[in-house]
Amino acid sequence: MQIPEGKKIYFSSDNHLGAPTQEESRPREHKFVTWLDTIKQDAAAIFLLGDLFDFWFEYKTVVPKGFTRTLGKLAELTDSGIPVYYFVGNHDLWMKDYFKTELNIPVYHKPKEFIFNNKHFFVGHGDGLGPGDKGYKRMKKVFTSPISKWLFKWLHPDIGVKLGQYLSVKNKLISGDDDVVFLGEEKEWLVQYCKRKLKDKHRDYFVFGHRHLPMDIELTSNSKYINLGDWITHFTYGEFSGSMLTLKHFK
Repeated sequence: MQIPEGKKIYFSSDNHLGAPTQEESRPREHKFVTWLDTIKQDAAAIFLLGDLFDFWFEYKTVVPKGFTRTLGKLAELTDSGIPVYYFVGNHDLWMKDYFKTELNIPVYHKPKEFIFNNKHFFVGHGDGLGPGDKGYKRMKKVFTSPISKWLFKWLHPDIGVKLGQYLSVKNKLISGDDDVVFLGEEKEWLVQYCKRKLKDKHRDYFVFGHRHLPMDIELTSNSKYINLGDWITHFTYGEFSGSMLTLKHFK
């Protein structure tokens, strides 16, 4: 994609709407929708890198109640011709085709590469990548297996969604102290993952969410790892002007 003059590409992740309750997350939803309204003037594309919701499951004819303002705003953006891309996170990994069908937003379940103005981007949510975290990787395989999804869908939505929301709020990724502390480059597993990927092929930017911590780390003299932070405490996002990707804070 060649970005038109005066246009930008935006990246955002980890809103966890619905946590700890719909009512308590609504001010954050209002803030996020306001941000979407602000950037629509010059957005060439918008990338949402997962965990927009704290829990999401698509039954055949039912999706979780709520999030009307966010879904409506996303529909408005795509209807106006602004492309939006979605990468599932660990809290919404059961997403299927609702976004594609209703909002014209393609959904990706694995990282994907893009080229913008001759800059190479490697984009994804970030969960389960890099060394370590074997417990989560095993759990993810169980959750994403066809058998697990088939069994869960037989729960009545009132039970399934309530159970999913309860377990999701208890997940350490939204409340754990370890996830808001910078561990150092040698212990940040996404940094290690990016460095390994660079051995195979050059990328100018690796862009992830998941860690809930804004990070801008120089991997080499011409390659960076960017973690987008979150919309819980940091309210940060990535902005690519056509030549440089920078982290910004929405006030």
